[in-house]
Amino acid sequence: MLTLIGLLTIGSLVLLLLIGRMSPILPLIVVPLLGALAAGFGPEAISGFYTEGLGRVISIATMFVFAITFFGVLQDTGLFRPIINAMVRITRGNVIAVTVATAVIGMLAHLDGAGATTFLLTVPALLPLYKELRMSPYLMLLLLALGAGILNMVPWAGPLGRASAVTGIDVTELWHGLIPVQIFGAVLLVAMAALLGWREKRRIAAATGDVDPGGPVETFGGLQDASAAELELQRPGRIWINAALLLIVIVALFMGVLPAGYIFMIGLSAALLINYPGGKVQMQRIGAHAPSALTMGMIILAAGSMLGIFTGTGMLSSIAQDLVRVLPEPMVPMLHIVLGVFGLPMELVLSTDAYYFGLLPVALEVVGTHGVEPASVVYALTIGNIIGTFISPFSPALWLALGLAGLDLGRHIRYSLWWMWGFSLVLFMVAWGMGLF
Repeated sequence: MLTLIGLLTIGSLVLLLLIGRMSPILPLIVVPLLGALAAGFGPEAISGFYTEGLGRVISIATMFVFAITFFGVLQDTGLFRPIINAMVRITRGNVIAVTVATAVIGMLAHLDGAGATTFLLTVPALLPLYKELRMSPYLMLLLLALGAGILNMVPWAGPLGRASAVTGIDVTELWHGLIPVQIFGAVLLVAMAALLGWREKRRIAAATGDVDPGGPVETFGGLQDASAAELELQRPGRIWINAALLLIVIVALFMGVLPAGYIFMIGLSAALLINYPGGKVQMQRIGAHAPSALTMGMIILAAGSMLGIFTGTGMLSSIAQDLVRVLPEPMVPMLHIVLGVFGLPMELVLSTDAYYFGLLPVALEVVGTHGVEPASVVYALTIGNIIGTFISPFSPALWLALGLAGLDLGRHIRYSLWWMWGFSLVLFMVAWGMGLF
């Protein structure tokens, strides 16, 4: 009976997350509560589940609130804009150089882990150049999405935070295992961008009869100018100080000298003092980024209550035990690898929340009975899935990018899916070879 209630609870949760008619916070809180009540647990037991679940994620929620605000403030200062603008200017006129620069720009712009910011920074700057050179804007979006997918493995981006909330493993500890994969992915993306640039150059030549497309562009009007409000916030004279601050924060995270949340607290304090002295303007900058920061923090806290109930009631254990009985015996200890291989196509039918809060807990319970470490399950599912973040129709940031570029989702999926899945599988095999799972 508990298995049936658990399946109905998880199924209802995933369905509501997929439909997207309400904030993910609501189903994460309400659906597990109803499931616990249906299973016969009273207020006292549910209170214990809630307290235990919240204790597992409070540090992660804290990190997200301060990390998102920290990177938002650095974006306000204009730290990343000159780098992106300079690369666009340098590479215009050379198709292969443009594709390589697009890949690098996508990674740099996603350093804050926020997809919306990435596309707001890059699409308006790159789109006129792609049009001038008669390059496909879908190629631009593919390269930006791949670069953002690689950087989406940083601990302050959403996926690792969700996985950390589910497993209880420290988010920076999970990230340390992924750093070599990110480095390999960055190198592979640059090589792939050069290949796609060469292919695009041949396509343009075939379509126009120009044997040397991508010569100097005289009519390119330049980059989209920052608004007056953005210019007022930028601190070009302190760019090196801000860059040093960013480097110190990243090194501190890598070395683990302090808890991640505390590092971002200190980093945010320093960024505000350096760039925006005065209580009023500091509160304005915090307020500007509060919606994104609080939304992510609330999702993590709501997920903590959900996981506390799922674990405390024994639903996950019951589902896993019954699932083991029906799966082919050789497949059970390899379930996380099978799911990882098909992780990217699952982005088309599962939202990030559904993937990490619905699928990951069940996979952990199933393979855990065979001695598979939780970190191995996280790596398999994350690496197999994360590159496809910005091909998913459930990604609000992707819809923003499509709107900025005037592109169609269906065509983006047809253009990018096989390249992204192939790229994901290469990273998956490299991580497997490294012994991450």
